[in-house]
Formats: sequence, structure tokens, C-alpha cells
Amino acid sequence: MDKGSFIAEIEACSEMMYRVAWSILRNETDVQDALQDATLKAWEKRNRLREERYFRTWVIRILINACYDTQRKHRKVVPLEKVPLQIPASAADPELAMALEAVPEKLRLPLVLCYSEGMSYEEAAEALGIPTATLRGRLRRGKDALRKELKAE
Repeated sequence: MDKGSFIAEIEACSEMMYRVAWSILRNETDVQDALQDATLKAWEKRNRLREERYFRTWVIRILINACYDTQRKHRKVVPLEKVPLQIPASAADPELAMALEAVPEKLRLPLVLCYSEGMSYEEAAEALGIPTATLRGRLRRGKDALRKELKAE
């Protein structure tokens, strides 16, 4: 993959990458760091990508790992009173965004990838490194949790 096609692919995925990183980290500084790390790692390892049609899934997997690395670096205990309520600026429905934030990350990420980002079940499962059946189960449990959150409000 040459420099021009790499840049074009990254630009095409940039908004999706931001939303995925935000759904994991929920902190603008950490999101930007993870995006930079993921882009750099993808560039360095671009020769390992066997088929360019899987670029989106491949780069999302790299991004998710970068986000988890960022979380491990910043593990801290913060009093609940000091945690600001942050909702992505692109959220069309604030009530839905707040309910989605309350869903555990393990269930939230499949929801974001499949329903917000439009990935197929196979693409999302590969990006998360889980079997498709596991993804379907997490989607079902995630939708149930989201439904409960929306009814509670």
C-alpha cells in the first residue's frame, strides 16, 4: 500500500475511528492520542495487510488495541463527583447518547460498530477479535441494557 492510498483510506475512516475511540475512552485528549498511535502503527505495519478491502476492519482492530493501551496507562481512581458528563458532540439524540454511555463497554462497542458505524457482523466480530456468535450475543445483551437505560430515564 503506497502513501497516497494509505492517507485516502485513513481519511475515509477518520470519523468512524473517532467515534469508536470516543466510545471506549470518553476523553478528548486520550482519543486524540489513541488515534495518532493507531495511525502510526497502521502505517508501520501496512505491509502486513494482505487484502486492502479489509483495511477498515484492520485499522479499527489496531485502534481498539491502542485505546485499551491508553486505558491501561491511565488507570486511576477518580471520585464519581469529579467525573464530568461528556456526550459526543455528534450525538443527534442526547438521551440516546447518555443511555449508551451507561451501557458497559463490552456491550457498547458492538452496538457502536454495527449500528452506528454500519459494519457487518463479520467485520465487527473480526475488529473486536471475537466469534460472530459472541458478537450477536453481546448485541442482544447490549440492546437489552440500552432498552433498560432508556426506560429508566
